[in-house]
Amino acid sequence: FLLASRISARMRAFAESATKFKSLQVAFYAVPYLIIVYVLSFPLNLYEHFFREHQYGLATQSFLPWFGEQLIGLGVTLIGGTLLLIVLYAVFRRASRTWWIWGTIVTVIFLFIGTFISPVYIEPLFNTYKPVTNPEIREPILAMARANEIPAKQVFEVDASRQTTRVSANVSGFLGTTRIALNDNLLKQCTLPEIRMVMAHEMGHYVLNHGAKLLTYSGIFILVGFALTRTLFDAAVRRWGNKWGVRGITDPAGLPLLVLILSTFIFVVTPFLNTVVRVTEREADAFGINTAREPDGMAKVALKLGQYRKLNPAPLEEFIFYDHPSGRARIRMAMDWKAANLPGGESSDDSPAF
Repeated sequence: FLLASRISARMRAFAESATKFKSLQVAFYAVPYLIIVYVLSFPLNLYEHFFREHQYGLATQSFLPWFGEQLIGLGVTLIGGTLLLIVLYAVFRRASRTWWIWGTIVTVIFLFIGTFISPVYIEPLFNTYKPVTNPEIREPILAMARANEIPAKQVFEVDASRQTTRVSANVSGFLGTTRIALNDNLLKQCTLPEIRMVMAHEMGHYVLNHGAKLLTYSGIFILVGFALTRTLFDAAVRRWGNKWGVRGITDPAGLPLLVLILSTFIFVVTPFLNTVVRVTEREADAFGINTAREPDGMAKVALKLGQYRKLNPAPLEEFIFYDHPSGRARIRMAMDWKAANLPGGESSDDSPAF
Protein backbone atom coordinates (compact mmCIF):
# COMPACT_ATOMS: atom_id res chain seq x y z
CA PHE A 1 0.00 0.00 0.00
CA LEU A 2 2.75 2.46 0.95
CA LEU A 3 4.58 1.67 -2.27
CA ALA A 4 1.64 1.57 -4.69
CA SER A 5 0.10 4.76 -3.30
CA ARG A 6 3.53 6.48 -3.45
CA ILE A 7 3.08 7.58 0.15
CA SER A 8 6.55 6.17 0.78
CA ALA A 9 8.03 8.21 -2.07
CA ARG A 10 6.35 11.37 -0.80
CA MET A 11 7.73 10.79 2.72
CA ARG A 12 11.21 10.39 1.21
CA ALA A 13 10.75 13.62 -0.76
CA PHE A 14 9.71 15.43 2.43
CA ALA A 15 12.78 14.09 4.26
CA GLU A 16 15.07 15.25 1.46
CA SER A 17 13.52 18.72 1.47
CA ALA A 18 13.90 18.99 5.24
CA THR A 19 17.67 18.39 5.40
CA LYS A 20 20.66 17.65 3.20
CA PHE A 21 22.22 15.22 5.69
CA LYS A 22 21.59 11.63 4.67
CA SER A 23 21.31 10.24 8.20
CA LEU A 24 18.75 12.88 9.17
CA GLN A 25 16.82 12.17 5.98
CA VAL A 26 16.54 8.54 7.09
CA ALA A 27 15.37 9.68 10.52
CA PHE A 28 12.76 12.05 9.04
CA TYR A 29 11.50 9.17 6.92
CA ALA A 30 11.67 6.48 9.64
CA VAL A 31 9.56 8.24 12.28
CA PRO A 32 6.43 8.80 10.14
CA TYR A 33 6.93 5.36 8.56
CA LEU A 34 6.93 3.62 11.94
CA ILE A 35 3.91 5.64 13.09
CA ILE A 36 1.94 4.86 9.92
CA VAL A 37 2.75 1.15 10.19
CA TYR A 38 1.63 1.19 13.84
CA VAL A 39 -1.66 2.91 12.96
CA LEU A 40 -2.40 0.57 10.03
CA SER A 41 -1.68 -2.53 12.11
CA PHE A 42 -3.52 -1.25 15.20
CA PRO A 43 -6.89 -2.96 14.49
CA LEU A 44 -5.25 -6.40 14.35
CA ASN A 45 -3.07 -5.52 17.34
CA LEU A 46 -6.16 -4.46 19.30
CA TYR A 47 -7.99 -7.70 18.53
CA GLU A 48 -5.02 -9.97 19.09
CA HIS A 49 -3.59 -8.47 22.27
CA PHE A 50 -6.67 -6.93 23.92
CA PHE A 51 -10.02 -8.39 22.88
CA ARG A 52 -8.88 -11.97 22.31
CA GLU A 53 -6.83 -12.01 25.51
CA HIS A 54 -9.90 -10.86 27.43
CA GLN A 55 -12.09 -13.45 25.70
CA TYR A 56 -9.84 -16.19 27.03
CA GLY A 57 -9.59 -14.68 30.50
CA LEU A 58 -5.86 -14.02 30.14
CA ALA A 59 -5.86 -10.19 30.29
CA THR A 60 -6.56 -8.05 33.34
CA GLN A 61 -6.15 -4.50 32.03
CA SER A 62 -8.89 -2.16 30.91
CA PHE A 63 -8.42 -0.39 27.59
CA LEU A 64 -6.81 2.88 28.72
CA PRO A 65 -3.95 1.32 30.75
CA TRP A 66 -3.38 -1.18 27.93
CA PHE A 67 -3.31 1.59 25.32
CA GLY A 68 -0.96 3.64 27.48
CA GLU A 69 1.54 0.79 27.48
CA GLN A 70 1.12 0.45 23.72
CA LEU A 71 2.17 4.09 23.36
CA ILE A 72 5.21 3.47 25.57
CA GLY A 73 6.11 0.53 23.35
CA LEU A 74 5.66 2.73 20.29
CA GLY A 75 8.04 5.27 21.80
CA VAL A 76 10.67 2.59 22.39
CA THR A 77 10.18 1.36 18.81
CA LEU A 78 10.56 4.87 17.40
CA ILE A 79 13.87 5.37 19.19
CA GLY A 80 15.35 1.92 18.58
CA GLY A 81 13.92 1.50 15.08
CA THR A 82 15.10 4.92 13.91
CA LEU A 83 18.63 4.34 15.20
CA LEU A 84 18.75 0.91 13.53
CA LEU A 85 17.54 2.32 10.20
CA ILE A 86 20.03 5.20 10.30
CA VAL A 87 22.90 2.73 10.70
CA LEU A 88 21.50 0.25 8.15
CA TYR A 89 21.08 2.89 5.45
CA ALA A 90 24.59 4.15 6.13
CA VAL A 91 25.72 0.58 5.43
CA PHE A 92 23.60 0.46 2.27
CA ARG A 93 25.25 3.65 0.98
CA ARG A 94 28.81 2.59 1.76
CA ALA A 95 28.62 -1.09 0.73
CA SER A 96 26.18 -1.28 -2.14
CA ARG A 97 27.26 -4.81 -3.12
CA THR A 98 27.97 -6.39 0.26
CA TRP A 99 25.34 -4.56 2.30
CA TRP A 100 23.57 -7.84 3.10
CA ILE A 101 26.64 -9.08 4.99
CA TRP A 102 27.33 -5.85 6.88
CA GLY A 103 23.60 -5.34 7.44
CA THR A 104 23.45 -8.71 9.18
CA ILE A 105 26.32 -7.74 11.45
CA VAL A 106 24.66 -4.43 12.35
CA THR A 107 21.31 -6.10 13.04
CA VAL A 108 22.87 -8.75 15.29
CA ILE A 109 24.74 -6.05 17.23
CA PHE A 110 21.49 -4.17 17.77
CA LEU A 111 19.80 -7.39 18.93
CA PHE A 112 22.61 -7.93 21.43
CA ILE A 113 22.37 -4.36 22.71
CA GLY A 114 18.60 -4.75 23.08
CA THR A 115 19.06 -7.94 25.09
CA PHE A 116 21.67 -6.24 27.23
CA ILE A 117 19.70 -3.11 28.12
CA SER A 118 16.18 -4.54 28.19
CA PRO A 119 16.20 -5.88 31.80
CA VAL A 120 17.59 -2.61 33.17
CA TYR A 121 16.00 0.13 31.07
CA ILE A 122 13.06 -1.19 29.03
CA GLU A 123 11.19 -3.76 31.14
CA PRO A 124 10.85 -1.35 34.13
CA LEU A 125 8.89 0.99 31.82
CA PHE A 126 6.04 -1.52 31.91
CA ASN A 127 6.33 -3.22 35.31
CA THR A 128 7.60 -2.67 38.82
CA TYR A 129 10.33 -4.95 40.15
CA LYS A 130 10.69 -5.51 43.88
CA PRO A 131 12.78 -8.02 45.87
CA VAL A 132 11.11 -11.25 46.97
CA THR A 133 11.07 -11.10 50.76
CA ASN A 134 9.75 -14.58 51.58
CA PRO A 135 12.86 -16.65 52.46
CA GLU A 136 11.05 -19.92 51.75
CA ILE A 137 10.84 -18.86 48.11
CA ARG A 138 13.96 -16.71 47.79
CA GLU A 139 16.59 -18.93 49.41
CA PRO A 140 16.02 -22.15 47.39
CA ILE A 141 16.18 -20.10 44.19
CA LEU A 142 19.40 -18.34 45.23
CA ALA A 143 20.87 -21.69 46.31
CA MET A 144 20.29 -23.06 42.80
CA ALA A 145 21.80 -19.88 41.35
CA ARG A 146 24.95 -20.19 43.49
CA ALA A 147 25.30 -23.88 42.63
CA ASN A 148 25.27 -22.95 38.92
CA GLU A 149 27.51 -19.87 39.25
CA ILE A 150 24.80 -17.40 38.27
CA PRO A 151 25.95 -13.94 39.48
CA ALA A 152 22.69 -12.82 41.08
CA LYS A 153 22.30 -11.72 44.69
CA GLN A 154 18.54 -11.12 44.71
CA VAL A 155 15.30 -12.51 43.33
CA PHE A 156 12.78 -10.00 42.02
CA GLU A 157 9.00 -10.15 41.81
CA VAL A 158 7.26 -8.49 38.83
CA ASP A 159 3.72 -7.13 39.12
CA ALA A 160 2.56 -8.81 35.89
CA SER A 161 -0.89 -9.60 37.33
CA ARG A 162 -2.04 -6.08 36.49
CA GLN A 163 -1.66 -7.04 32.82
CA THR A 164 -2.16 -10.80 32.53
CA THR A 165 -3.00 -14.03 34.34
CA ARG A 166 -0.12 -15.92 32.68
CA VAL A 167 2.75 -17.27 34.78
CA SER A 168 6.26 -16.31 33.76
CA ALA A 169 9.85 -15.96 34.94
CA ASN A 170 13.28 -15.27 33.50
CA VAL A 171 16.98 -15.08 34.19
CA SER A 172 18.25 -12.35 31.90
CA GLY A 173 21.10 -9.93 31.30
CA PHE A 174 24.84 -9.88 30.63
CA LEU A 175 27.99 -8.42 32.17
CA GLY A 176 26.61 -7.27 35.51
CA THR A 177 22.98 -6.82 34.48
CA THR A 178 21.99 -10.41 35.28
CA ARG A 179 18.66 -10.58 37.09
CA ILE A 180 16.44 -13.39 38.35
CA ALA A 181 12.78 -12.43 38.19
CA LEU A 182 9.44 -14.18 38.50
CA ASN A 183 6.01 -12.68 38.10
CA ASP A 184 3.48 -12.47 40.88
CA ASN A 185 1.13 -14.84 39.06
CA LEU A 186 3.72 -17.58 39.49
CA LEU A 187 3.86 -16.83 43.21
CA LYS A 188 0.07 -16.83 43.53
CA GLN A 189 -0.80 -19.80 41.33
CA CYS A 190 2.05 -22.26 41.91
CA THR A 191 3.43 -24.27 44.82
CA LEU A 192 7.06 -24.08 45.93
CA PRO A 193 8.10 -27.24 44.01
CA GLU A 194 6.49 -25.79 40.87
CA ILE A 195 8.24 -22.44 41.41
CA ARG A 196 11.57 -24.20 41.91
CA MET A 197 11.11 -26.13 38.69
CA VAL A 198 10.21 -23.02 36.68
CA MET A 199 13.18 -21.10 38.03
CA ALA A 200 15.56 -24.02 37.40
CA HIS A 201 14.31 -24.12 33.81
CA GLU A 202 15.03 -20.39 33.40
CA MET A 203 18.48 -20.83 34.93
CA GLY A 204 19.07 -23.52 32.32
CA HIS A 205 18.74 -20.92 29.58
CA TYR A 206 21.41 -18.82 31.28
CA VAL A 207 23.85 -21.62 32.13
CA LEU A 208 23.55 -23.25 28.70
CA ASN A 209 24.20 -19.89 26.97
CA HIS A 210 20.95 -20.04 25.06
CA GLY A 211 20.91 -16.26 24.65
CA ALA A 212 24.19 -16.33 22.70
CA LYS A 213 23.17 -19.44 20.77
CA LEU A 214 19.81 -17.99 19.74
CA LEU A 215 21.52 -14.76 18.75
CA THR A 216 23.88 -16.79 16.53
CA TYR A 217 21.00 -18.73 14.96
CA SER A 218 19.13 -15.47 14.42
CA GLY A 219 22.17 -14.06 12.67
CA ILE A 220 22.21 -17.01 10.28
CA PHE A 221 18.53 -16.57 9.45
CA ILE A 222 19.02 -12.81 9.03
CA LEU A 223 21.99 -13.38 6.71
CA VAL A 224 19.96 -15.74 4.52
CA GLY A 225 17.02 -13.32 4.59
CA PHE A 226 19.18 -10.36 3.58
CA ALA A 227 20.86 -12.37 0.81
CA LEU A 228 17.45 -13.32 -0.58
CA THR A 229 16.23 -9.76 -0.15
CA ARG A 230 19.17 -8.40 -2.16
CA THR A 231 18.13 -10.42 -5.21
CA LEU A 232 14.37 -9.89 -4.91
CA PHE A 233 14.68 -6.19 -4.04
CA ASP A 234 16.78 -5.40 -7.09
CA ALA A 235 14.45 -7.38 -9.36
CA ALA A 236 11.36 -5.61 -7.99
CA VAL A 237 12.93 -2.16 -8.37
CA ARG A 238 13.90 -2.89 -11.97
CA ARG A 239 10.28 -3.80 -12.74
CA TRP A 240 8.25 -1.41 -10.58
CA GLY A 241 10.76 1.14 -9.27
CA ASN A 242 9.54 4.01 -11.51
CA LYS A 243 5.93 3.32 -10.60
CA TRP A 244 6.68 3.32 -6.88
CA GLY A 245 9.26 6.12 -6.96
CA VAL A 246 11.97 3.86 -5.50
CA ARG A 247 15.52 4.40 -6.77
CA GLY A 248 17.36 1.51 -5.13
CA ILE A 249 18.46 -0.06 -1.86
CA THR A 250 19.94 3.21 -0.61
CA ASP A 251 16.59 4.98 -1.03
CA PRO A 252 14.52 5.06 2.21
CA ALA A 253 11.38 5.00 0.04
CA GLY A 254 12.16 1.33 -0.59
CA LEU A 255 11.87 0.42 3.09
CA PRO A 256 8.32 -1.01 2.73
CA LEU A 257 9.61 -3.32 -0.01
CA LEU A 258 12.55 -4.37 2.18
CA VAL A 259 10.19 -5.10 5.08
CA LEU A 260 7.74 -6.95 2.83
CA ILE A 261 10.40 -9.32 1.52
CA LEU A 262 11.92 -9.95 4.96
CA SER A 263 8.49 -10.45 6.56
CA THR A 264 7.52 -12.98 3.91
CA PHE A 265 10.82 -14.81 4.42
CA ILE A 266 10.29 -14.92 8.19
CA PHE A 267 6.76 -16.22 7.69
CA VAL A 268 7.99 -19.04 5.44
CA VAL A 269 10.78 -20.13 7.81
CA THR A 270 8.65 -19.80 10.97
CA PRO A 271 8.53 -23.59 11.53
CA PHE A 272 12.33 -23.70 11.48
CA LEU A 273 12.65 -20.69 13.78
CA ASN A 274 10.19 -22.33 16.17
CA THR A 275 12.14 -25.57 16.04
CA VAL A 276 15.38 -23.83 17.00
CA VAL A 277 13.69 -22.22 20.01
CA ARG A 278 11.83 -25.42 20.91
CA VAL A 279 15.10 -27.38 21.05
CA THR A 280 16.62 -24.86 23.47
CA GLU A 281 13.45 -25.00 25.59
CA ARG A 282 13.71 -28.78 25.82
CA GLU A 283 17.38 -28.47 26.82
CA ALA A 284 16.32 -26.03 29.55
CA ASP A 285 13.63 -28.50 30.67
CA ALA A 286 16.26 -31.22 31.01
CA PHE A 287 18.59 -28.89 32.91
CA GLY A 288 15.76 -27.71 35.13
CA ILE A 289 14.54 -31.14 36.18
CA ASN A 290 18.08 -32.32 36.92
CA THR A 291 18.69 -29.17 38.97
CA ALA A 292 15.40 -28.84 40.85
CA ARG A 293 14.59 -32.58 40.99
CA GLU A 294 10.89 -31.73 40.97
CA PRO A 295 9.22 -33.99 38.35
CA ASP A 296 5.74 -33.57 39.79
CA GLY A 297 6.28 -29.82 39.89
CA MET A 298 7.27 -29.87 36.21
CA ALA A 299 4.20 -31.91 35.26
CA LYS A 300 1.83 -29.72 37.22
CA VAL A 301 3.21 -26.53 35.70
CA ALA A 302 2.82 -28.06 32.23
CA LEU A 303 -0.85 -28.72 33.04
CA LYS A 304 -1.33 -25.14 34.22
CA LEU A 305 0.25 -23.82 31.03
CA GLY A 306 -2.34 -25.92 29.23
CA GLN A 307 -4.81 -23.13 29.97
CA TYR A 308 -3.39 -21.34 26.95
CA ARG A 309 -1.16 -23.93 25.26
CA LYS A 310 -2.69 -27.01 23.66
CA LEU A 311 -1.37 -29.98 25.64
CA ASN A 312 -1.34 -32.66 22.95
CA PRO A 313 -0.83 -31.25 19.44
CA ALA A 314 -0.24 -33.43 16.40
CA PRO A 315 3.45 -33.72 15.38
CA LEU A 316 3.03 -31.50 12.31
CA GLU A 317 1.07 -28.95 14.34
CA GLU A 318 3.85 -28.84 16.93
CA PHE A 319 6.53 -28.46 14.24
CA ILE A 320 4.77 -25.51 12.57
CA PHE A 321 3.34 -23.55 15.50
CA TYR A 322 5.11 -24.46 18.75
CA ASP A 323 8.21 -22.67 20.02
CA HIS A 324 8.02 -24.71 23.26
CA PRO A 325 7.64 -28.46 23.78
CA SER A 326 4.03 -29.54 24.11
CA GLY A 327 2.57 -30.11 27.56
CA ARG A 328 2.33 -33.83 26.86
CA ALA A 329 6.04 -34.02 25.96
CA ARG A 330 6.99 -32.15 29.12
CA ILE A 331 4.85 -34.34 31.35
CA ARG A 332 6.32 -37.45 29.74
CA MET A 333 9.85 -36.14 30.34
CA ALA A 334 8.99 -35.47 33.97
CA MET A 335 7.52 -38.92 34.58
CA ASP A 336 10.34 -40.70 32.74
CA TRP A 337 12.86 -38.79 34.86
CA LYS A 338 10.89 -39.65 38.01
CA ALA A 339 10.85 -43.36 37.17
CA ALA A 340 14.60 -43.37 36.49
CA ASN A 341 15.85 -41.18 39.34
CA LEU A 342 13.55 -41.22 42.37
CA PRO A 343 12.93 -44.18 44.69
CA GLY A 344 9.51 -45.62 44.00
CA GLY A 345 9.23 -43.43 40.90
CA GLU A 346 8.89 -46.30 38.51
CA SER A 347 5.10 -45.98 38.54
CA SER A 348 3.26 -42.74 37.94
CA ASP A 349 -0.25 -44.19 38.14
CA ASP A 350 -0.95 -42.40 41.43
CA SER A 351 1.15 -39.33 40.68
CA PRO A 352 -0.69 -36.10 41.58
CA ALA A 353 0.53 -34.65 38.28
CA PHE A 354 -2.12 -36.71 36.50
